[in-house]
Amino acid sequence: MRRPSSIELQLLTVITLWALNITLTRYILTHGFQPLAYTTVRYGLAAAAFVVLTVAAERTLRITRSDLAVAGVAVAALVLNQIGFVYSLRTTSASVIALILAATPLFAALIGLALGTERLSRRFWVGAAVSFAGVGLVALGTGAEIDSDAGGILLGMLTAITWAVYSVSITPLMQRYSPFRISAVVLVAAWVPLALIGLPQTRSQTWDLGWEVWALLVFATFGPLLVTNVLWFRSLDRIGPARATLATNLQPFVGAMFAVVLLSETLTAVQAGGGVLIAAGILVVRRRGTATPPGE
Repeated sequence: MRRPSSIELQLLTVITLWALNITLTRYILTHGFQPLAYTTVRYGLAAAAFVVLTVAAERTLRITRSDLAVAGVAVAALVLNQIGFVYSLRTTSASVIALILAATPLFAALIGLALGTERLSRRFWVGAAVSFAGVGLVALGTGAEIDSDAGGILLGMLTAITWAVYSVSITPLMQRYSPFRISAVVLVAAWVPLALIGLPQTRSQTWDLGWEVWALLVFATFGPLLVTNVLWFRSLDRIGPARATLATNLQPFVGAMFAVVLLSETLTAVQAGGGVLIAAGILVVRRRGTATPPGE
């Protein structure tokens, strides 16, 4: 049996940590941390770590003036992404959000179409229709809880869309800057509005949350946020976005399974069927042979 290559191991690590982060965040938010206070602390720690690493390695955080507009789009998308992410997990189960995030690559392709960087075939539209039907099944699978979960499902869709915008906007910057510099600049710039928006929650936050919550927050910061950024950008550089993003098809199912096992969440047959349709639609799209920007 062939041993997995280093790039395959990197991608597997990224997908596992991203999937686990959904469950960890759901646990943290249901055990005392307010959504925006959590985001403020987490992104503050990650931004500081990236600044230290980048300055130590490159001696500069400089981004040229011509790239500031592109970086600004990425920052705005990331701010909305994180607000959608934490509030979707505050109101909806981690397994449902994990399945909804599977639609991210389709949104990235649609954005590419709007920007003229993608040429979408009939195969794409068939795959998109199948995947969005799957999203509908995931939503309907909440049954009697659909009214209370509707807001969380919409926020999950916002999270997927904004991550697609972030991925598309960050791609050209990867040709000119290292993963460390991109992450340092974008995370610091995104942390400022997140901290300002979250200031009321941060001020009212109770910090006596127990060592377990704090340990999970540290892991969620330096694992799914810091380590994955570096590994993901390196993967994109070595094999390109088209091949690298194939691995993201695993994330929704791994994330849902983490939620079922670690949080004892229930995944209905209808929701599981919706997840299968989402993945099937994405596989149809992937076979069209054109490059797609990275997903979440």
